[in-house]
Amino acid sequence: MTVLTSNGLAKAHATFNHVWAALMLEELYRLGVRDVVLAPGSRSSPLTMAASEHVGLCCHCHFDERGLGFMALGIARGSHRPVVIITTSGTAVANLYPAVVEANLLGVPLIVLSADRPIELLNNGSNQAIDQRDIFSRHTTVHHDLPPPDTEIKAAFLLSTIDQAVDQQRRTPGPIHINCRYREPLYPGNCLVDASGYLAPLGRWLTDPTPWSDWPTCMAMPAINNEWEAFAQQRGLIVVGRVEGSVDDPHQAQQIVALSKQLGWPLLADVQSQLRFDPQNLIHFDLALHDERFSIELAKAEVLLQFGGRLISKRLTQFIAQQPWQDVWLVDPLPQRLDPDYCVKRRLIGSPAEVVAALQKLPEHKPWHQLDSLQRRTSQLVEEWAAAFSELGVCHQLAQLAEGQLFIGNSLPARLMNMLGRHRQAPLRVWANRGASGIDGLIATAYGLSCTCSEPTTIVLGDTSALHDLNSLALLKQATQPLVVVILNNDGGSIFHMLPVPKEGELLERYYRQPHGLSFKYAAKMFGLGYSAPNSLDAFSAAYTQALKAGVTLIEVNVPHQQVADDLKALGAAIRRTPREQ
Repeated sequence: MTVLTSNGLAKAHATFNHVWAALMLEELYRLGVRDVVLAPGSRSSPLTMAASEHVGLCCHCHFDERGLGFMALGIARGSHRPVVIITTSGTAVANLYPAVVEANLLGVPLIVLSADRPIELLNNGSNQAIDQRDIFSRHTTVHHDLPPPDTEIKAAFLLSTIDQAVDQQRRTPGPIHINCRYREPLYPGNCLVDASGYLAPLGRWLTDPTPWSDWPTCMAMPAINNEWEAFAQQRGLIVVGRVEGSVDDPHQAQQIVALSKQLGWPLLADVQSQLRFDPQNLIHFDLALHDERFSIELAKAEVLLQFGGRLISKRLTQFIAQQPWQDVWLVDPLPQRLDPDYCVKRRLIGSPAEVVAALQKLPEHKPWHQLDSLQRRTSQLVEEWAAAFSELGVCHQLAQLAEGQLFIGNSLPARLMNMLGRHRQAPLRVWANRGASGIDGLIATAYGLSCTCSEPTTIVLGDTSALHDLNSLALLKQATQPLVVVILNNDGGSIFHMLPVPKEGELLERYYRQPHGLSFKYAAKMFGLGYSAPNSLDAFSAAYTQALKAGVTLIEVNVPHQQVADDLKALGAAIRRTPREQ
């Protein structure tokens, strides 16, 4: 129902609503959007049709808006491009809330285009009508409530609104919400709307592929090298939190490794850092902090240089908070505080590559510490404890076997993967939703990430997290590369065994851990996925290796609910004992 000009822009549309929808999608395409995710709906028909007809946009569909939002989050993170989300009106928009919250905290560029009723259909009993104005409150970078499309409103208003919103998003990364009010008709009728007269004032924009208005961004690193030289002469420590390399430079975190070697400073890298399994990293530092000798040696550091925030290790976070640092620098591309204990004295906004390139290169220093040898005993104990079929054993082995990219669920899996594993040579891109650290939308996020990668994707998550996002298993059959879902099924929230929650009577079991007694075998069958339930480490290794070769496989690891808490408690006690006590 659309007549296209030579550059793909329509001059005739089904309705005038479709004119505005086409203008918005075209301008967003010119601003870098390549992926659109859509859920079914009636009021959103103009946006859906415009997206489906645009030759430059790739459309992804899902029937569940909550999973849809997280799929968009994954695609945006993997592609490093903004992703558009299109939903119909009503509670469909509200279902995006968890993904919008996560995108805001991680600085992920989502663009929500929510269809809505016109204002005269609110508060009068009209069906599927809620107040969607600023529905995401303070969790968006930009919010616009557009008027219904009208020939009296210039097309340039719409284009410049989009341009300014995306510019604000670039300066302060995060989600945008544009509420689009449409009056009927929403569907094609017997004749097309000729929009040539309405579009004519756009002039050169109709034939030129650039956006309507330009909002240049100029960012310059501050002159820091005078302070840097004095900072670098002290005993220092490098801690690395979340670092996501760009598509063009996925290994930019390696520049942090080079800096660590140059300064002779120890490197403590979180599992989100892309450096977790690098030989330079003190890989078992989280567990080694149980060892008093390791902690005393680490405490000799006078200054801290941290790249990226949102550390998973509570022991490391507590260590940082308790130290009397001479100075603390934090590097992160997001203009957020990312300093829960208020230690940071200098905040540098930029990527690790940008900041390291700006720093004056200094002569190479010898390491000031003996942490490598002190950590060795902890590493030996990890190998012993991870030799059994358990959550520790599976996560430790998975860190070695995984290929391509690994998405780590929250709660216990994130903590275990941050403690365990060995150094490895083959690169492994690691992802986690550690903004709000929720357990919702994890499968959908990982699927979205898989859409941007030509290598296998592995998801490791807990059983409660998997139940939260069970609908998103329906997405996985569309995967074009091998995709493996590893579910650690300890029958409920076993992390509560390790938290100081009330344990009297039935409080722990009924109100916190909430065992469910469910098997994922039938979920795999329902959604047409391969399935395996290994009962030994060797069987897990064989099942996982086979799953990496093709298709989509769900591997269920069934373990006793108390086991992981007991294992971690006993391992910590073994590390705290001195060699003479053993």
